[in-house]
Amino acid sequence: MHLAILMTNTDESAFAQRHPKDGEKFTALIRSARPDWACTALSVKDDVFPDDLSAFDGYIVTGSPASVHDGAQWIDRLMETIREIVNRKIPLFGACFGHQAIALALGGEVGNNPDGWVFGLTKADVVDRASWMAPLGDSLAQYGAHIEQVTTPPDGARVLIGSAPCPVGGFAIGDHVFTTQNHPEMTPDFIAALVEEYAGKLDPHVVATARASLAAKADYADFAETIARFFENAVSSPQQANP
Repeated sequence: MHLAILMTNTDESAFAQRHPKDGEKFTALIRSARPDWACTALSVKDDVFPDDLSAFDGYIVTGSPASVHDGAQWIDRLMETIREIVNRKIPLFGACFGHQAIALALGGEVGNNPDGWVFGLTKADVVDRASWMAPLGDSLAQYGAHIEQVTTPPDGARVLIGSAPCPVGGFAIGDHVFTTQNHPEMTPDFIAALVEEYAGKLDPHVVATARASLAAKADYADFAETIARFFENAVSSPQQANP
C-alpha cells in the first residue's frame, strides 16, 4: 500500500522546526500498524499536489492551524482535489483540518465549537461502528486541538464518532471516506510540548484543563490499526472505481 499524506499544517515556527512534521508523524502512525506500507508526504499548503491521483492507493489529509474558511488558493485547490478523490472512490482519510476540509468540500458545514477550544486529551463515543473500527472500544481517547468543528456533515455521511460537545467527531461516506476531528498522529511527548507552546496564547483554564488531561494516554495503537483496516477494506471494496 502506498499512501499520499497531504500536509496542510501552515506552522513554520521555531517550535514546529523542533518537532517532526506531520508527514513524519502520520508515516510513523501508519507504519506502527503496517511496517511495510509506503508513505509520501506532499506539502499542499505550499501548492505541492499529486500530478496523478492514480499514483497512490489512498490519501490522508492532515491537521492545520489554518481554518478551512481562510480562502487561501491552496485550500480551494485542496477542496477540488478532495472532490476528485471522492468521485474516483480512492480511499481518503482526514484528521482535524482534514476532517473539516472533506466535510466542507462535499457540501457539509464547519463552524466554531460552541464551548470554545478543545485541547489535550478528549474522549468521544463510537456511535456507529464501521467494519474497520473493530479494534476500538465503545469510548475513544484522542488528542485534540481545535476551535472549529463540523456542524453539518455532508449528504450521505454516516456519523461514526461523537460526543456532546462535538456531535460530528468522525464520519464515513461509503467504504472510501473516513475522518476524525482529532489527531491520531500526535504522541504524548508532542501534545505535552504543544500545550506548553500555547500556554501563553490561550485562556489559562483551557491550558490547565489540557495539562490535567494528559495524565491519560490516547488510543494511538488501536486507531492506527483502525486506519490501516479502513484502507485495506476500501481498496478491496467493489465500490472503488478504476481511476
